[in-house]
Amino acid sequence: MSMSASETYSKPPASPASEELLPYARMNQIAETKAEEYAAGRPFPHIVIDDFFDPKVVERVLSEFPSKNDKNWETHDIPEEIKLQSKSERAIPLYTRQVLYAMNSYGFLQFLEKLTGIPKLLGDPEYEGGGLHQIVPGGKLAIHADFNRHMNYNLDRRLNVLVYLNKNWKEEYGGHFELWDTSMTKAEKKVLPLFNRMVIFTTTSESYHGHPDPLACPPGMTRKSMALYYYTVSSAAAGEQTSRHTTLFQARPGEQFQSSAKQLARDLTPPALWRMISRARKG
Repeated sequence: MSMSASETYSKPPASPASEELLPYARMNQIAETKAEEYAAGRPFPHIVIDDFFDPKVVERVLSEFPSKNDKNWETHDIPEEIKLQSKSERAIPLYTRQVLYAMNSYGFLQFLEKLTGIPKLLGDPEYEGGGLHQIVPGGKLAIHADFNRHMNYNLDRRLNVLVYLNKNWKEEYGGHFELWDTSMTKAEKKVLPLFNRMVIFTTTSESYHGHPDPLACPPGMTRKSMALYYYTVSSAAAGEQTSRHTTLFQARPGEQFQSSAKQLARDLTPPALWRMISRARKG
C-alpha cells in the first residue's frame, strides 16, 4: 500500500550514539606507527597524542561538562589529593556518556592493544577512580602509583587513558601531568593538560605520576579531564605484582606529607561507604 506525502516519515535527527565519536582511521594509523614510540617511553611506556578526537566531539563534551558546584561531584580532600570526581553513569551528561561508552568499545580496546602490546584488555563500566575529573585552583594530585586491582571485579589494572579538556591553557597555570622515575629523584616528563590532548600510559606499582603542585589557574577556571582505566584478567605473565594495594603516594625530594584525622578516617573506611558519606555531606 502506497503512502501519501502527508504520511511519509522524515529521518529522525542523529543521536549521539549514531555519530562517529571515535577517529577510526587515525586510531589505525597511530597503532600501526607509534607502538615502538609507546614502548620506548620513559620513565615507563606512554605516549602523548594531540588532537586525538574530532574537535566537534570534545567541544561538545566541554559544553556540557558539569560545573564545579554540581551536586554529583565526589570530593577528594586530603593533603595528597584535592580534586573532584564524577563516575556515576546517571550523573554524567548524555553526550559525554556516549563518548565514554565508545572508549570502552571493542574497537577502542583493539586500538589500545595494538598500540601498547597489552593483549585482552577489558574496559571498566563502573569507571572506578575515573570518569570525569575536575580540579579547582589550589587543587593537586600528589605523585603516586595507582591502585592495582579493581575493587569489584578483581581484575589487574594495566592501562590509563586521560583526555584533557582545557582550552586556552597557559604554562603558568600549571597542572602539568608529571611522570617520575622509580627512585623518585626527578620528573622525567611534564605534560601540559591542553585541550584535546590524550595521554596513554602503562600502570604498574612503580609508574609514578600525578600533578603535585597546587593549580595556579585564574579563579573561575578549572582543570578538566576524562579518565578511563583498563584491565586484564591477570598480569602475572608480565611479571607484575598481583597482591592488592591502594593508591601509593610518593613524596618528592624535600616533600613531606601531613597526615590528618580526615585522611586516617578515609584510609579506614571502605571506599563505597566513603563515597556515600561524601555525597551526604554535599546534601
